[in-house]
Order: sequence, then structure tokens, then C-alpha cells
Amino acid sequence: MNLLESVQMAGKTLLSNKLRSALTMLGIVIGNASVIAMIGIGEGGQKYVSKQLQSLGPNILFIIPGNQETQRISNDLPKTLVLKDAEAIATQVPTVATVTVELNNRQVVTYSNRNTNVNIVGTDPSFLIVRDFEVAKGRFFTDIDMKRSNQVLVLGAKLAERLFGTSNPVGQQLRVKSASFQVIGVLEAKGSNLGVDYDDAAMIPVITMANRIVGRTSPYGLEVTYIVASAKNAESVDAAVFQITNLLRQRHQLIDEDDFTIRTQKDALKTVGQITGALTIMLAAIAGISLFVGGIGIMNIMLVSVTERTQEIGLRKAIGATEQDILLQFIIESVIVSAIGGLVGTAVGVGGIILVASLTPLEAAISPMAIATAVGVSGGIGLFFGVVPARRAAKLDPIVALRSA
Repeated sequence: MNLLESVQMAGKTLLSNKLRSALTMLGIVIGNASVIAMIGIGEGGQKYVSKQLQSLGPNILFIIPGNQETQRISNDLPKTLVLKDAEAIATQVPTVATVTVELNNRQVVTYSNRNTNVNIVGTDPSFLIVRDFEVAKGRFFTDIDMKRSNQVLVLGAKLAERLFGTSNPVGQQLRVKSASFQVIGVLEAKGSNLGVDYDDAAMIPVITMANRIVGRTSPYGLEVTYIVASAKNAESVDAAVFQITNLLRQRHQLIDEDDFTIRTQKDALKTVGQITGALTIMLAAIAGISLFVGGIGIMNIMLVSVTERTQEIGLRKAIGATEQDILLQFIIESVIVSAIGGLVGTAVGVGGIILVASLTPLEAAISPMAIATAVGVSGGIGLFFGVVPARRAAKLDPIVALRSA
């Protein structure tokens, strides 16, 4: 019997037992769909986070108070960065284009009879340039507002809509803590970035923030939550890190460890890639268990099939079929079941990725390598787990098989 005849016979046998064949395929379908969907969702998550980081700008550097050990063991960061540090970086580091600061504090903002707890960001006019924001209405505060410690405030788009609806908030008065602030502008909506939503925040001059909201809590000057610097270009990032480190160590009179940490977009992307890569592998491994279970299902059904078809096997061997013919037919049946299950599972997995991408911020990440691997593994599983029942069928004695029938 040639290969084509074996394939035709295997196909007819599977079609004559549609329900059993479908149930046998189910384990492979679930396994393939799970592997492809989990890898796709993991890669989609990685792309989403990477896109969020890249939207910060390739040349952005974050200077955070405390070294890595301090940040690891304590939630309260030391008050080691001050406004004068940012001013020194802006004037003394040649590889830096622009510098801004942020002093963050949550406060209740009141307008008329509406109260909401939001993040108040004390910053300076360079915030727009470094963080790449545009003003939708009114204006942003200026250096004069900073020097005079004016009580002016710029709203994020979402906060402005929540407090004022469709009305123009520019010129209105808000109360923050015990101080009254005039709204002078509204920022363009930009969306959340790595958990920080400036659309739902209010920006005020950092000096006003220190004087009227949080007070001056550092003995070295006006404390800031962190400093954000923009290098002149991507090639200047490493040089900027080196120069800022030397400048701050000199200003803080450090001999041993740094009391600050500089993080770049490249560092963040590397960390994110490691985390999401590990999660993707873990998800794929968990989903891969379904493929193994599906393979066991194939072996069990094929063993039952051998028992049910004892008379058929005996009759075929009695009229001249060899052990190789019987072995080939049962192996082909196993491979067909797993291959069709793999293709259906691939379609289900791809559909699941597209559905997740349409309902969530994650991008659709359909990996050809994951599809090829899943289909190849499912076919291999069908071949591997089909060998045992196929060998059992091939070894049946035709006389015993006919008698048992």
C-alpha cells in the first residue's frame, strides 16, 4: 500500500467517527490557541510599554533622589535633589539641551461645589519642551510667574473637563489646600504614560508649590521630586549621564556612593524587555501544558480505536497488509488529527489576539515564529503519541484479532 492510499484510508476512518475525531482535536486546538495567544499578548504588552517609553523621547534622562539600594529598602526617598541642582545642570552641562523639575503632591482641588483629589505638579516653563506638551487654551506659566511665586495654575485636559465640563476654565479661580489659584491654561490631551496621567493633573510654578502647598522640606534648598533633562541628541545621552553625575557628586560633596540615580530610556527599555520577556516565556510554558495534555488525549483515543478496530486490523493483515502498512495508517491518523487541530487552534489564537488588541491598548502582535512552532509541536506531538497505539495495532496477530472479533 502506498502513502496516498494510507492517507485516503486514514481520512475515511476519521470522517466515519466525526465526533470522536473532533473531541480528539479539541485538546490540540486549545493548546495551540493558548500558546499563540499568550505569546501574542506578551509581545503586545512589550510593544505597548516600549511605545510608552519611546513617547518620552529618546534623549530623556530622569534624575531621582537616592541610590538604587535606598530606593529598594525604603518608600520614602531622601530629599537630596533641589531646584539649584537643576539650574546647575542647565547651565554647566554642555550635552544637555533643556532641564525641568517636578515636585509632586496630591491635594484636593475645589471649584464651586466640586471637590476632587488630584496630583499637583510643581514645575517650571521648560516642562512643555522636555515633556513634549502643547497648550490647548490660554497659556503656560512663565519665568515671571516663577520669580513672583504667582498663584496660577494650568489644568490637564481630563481634569478641566471634570471640573468645568464644556465651559472655558481660563480665568476661573480654584482652591488648592487653603490657597486660591487662577486657571491660566489647559494642556492638550496626551493620555497616561507609564501610570502617570498628566491629563488628570494640575501644574503650578514649583516655587509657588513650595511656598503655598508643601513647604520647604529640604535643608539644602527647594526640594524636587525629580529632575528631567533632555540631552541634545541620542549620541549625547551617555556623555550627559557622565557629566551630570560628576556635577551632582561635586555639588553634594560626595565621597562614597551617589545619593541620586540617573535613568535613561535605554535602561528602562532593557528592564521592561527582561520583565515582559520572562512573563511571555512563563505564559507560553503554561499554555504549552495544554499541548501535552492534548497529545495524551490523542494517544488515549487511538488506543481505544485500536481496540475497537481489532477485526478490521486482523482482516487487513489476513489479506496481505504488512505491519508497516498498519503502522503507517495509524500514525497518519494521529498526524492528521493533530495537524488539523493545530490549524484550527492557530486560527482561534490569532482571532483571540486581534480581539484583545481591539478591546485593550495592547497592539496585535501575531508572531509567525510562535505560529510555526505551535503547529510544528502539535504535529510532532501527534506523531509521538500516535506511535504507541500504532505499534500496538501493527503487532496484532491476525488470527487472534479475527477470533477476538
